Amino acid sequence: MRFFLALLLPVSTFSFALGLTQPLMRFERLYFLEDRPSLIEMIQGLWLEGDALLATIVALFSIGFPALKILLIHYEVLTGGKSRSLALLSMVSKWSMLDVMLVALVLFAAKTSGLAAAAILPGLWFYAAATISTAIAASLCART
Repeated sequence: MRFFLALLLPVSTFSFALGLTQPLMRFERLYFLEDRPSLIEMIQGLWLEGDALLATIVALFSIGFPALKILLIHYEVLTGGKSRSLALLSMVSKWSMLDVMLVALVLFAAKTSGLAAAAILPGLWFYAAATISTAIAASLCART
């Protein structure tokens, strides 16, 4: 069990970093205009366009809570389960799927608006892999 947890933690951390920096989706407008934003670029674009509140909410739920969850799992494993971070980890875990739903809603809105064709790119797959591996690692960490 510890070997599997030791394998999952670097995978989730690496996948999370790639999920933040790699393009999530490709939006094609008018057959010749194309956007390939990463999650960080989406948040930065919201901030620069004056939607500071929305940028903060997206950053908190898509970057902040998942990063905190990964850090808490690392801390729990490094301390050998002797810390009290499991209570905080369970609280953060409740919000971990909200980020994936947020990305899915953006993709759905782009596809159904008729203004743009959207396609999924590797960043979203890395982000999903990070979410799944982190959830499995949190479950294994709670058992030990």
